[in-house]
Amino acid sequence: MSENVPSELRYAETHEWVREEENGICVIGITDHAQHLLGDLVYVELPEAENNIRSGDEAGVVESVKAASDVYSPLSGEVIAVNEALADTPELVNQDPYGDGWLFKIKFINHAELEELLDSESYNEKVAAEEA
Repeated sequence: MSENVPSELRYAETHEWVREEENGICVIGITDHAQHLLGDLVYVELPEAENNIRSGDEAGVVESVKAASDVYSPLSGEVIAVNEALADTPELVNQDPYGDGWLFKIKFINHAELEELLDSESYNEKVAAEEA
């Protein structure tokens, strides 16, 4: 498999990644696999900062020349920041999905939700099963 799946991240079944930072804050984006499937992104709709969101809720939309795809929040909590750079340069998600292409940050309220997410090995298995 050619996609990059960093082992320090957690993954949602819906192809979002989560990086835990300090003080109960997590950064969320879409996986390299998801951005490959979508192709060149032309628009990213992000959640409103200071909104509360629940795990599994639609948090935004990413649109490419081929398709539009919903982005779901893998965690419940308060959206504390969004990646403003994506308004003008949505292609950052294609170029650096785990770095400059992050989507939003959330202050999560339930650590168990984080533990329930897939590790990199389980996510790789899920992607391989989808492609089979």
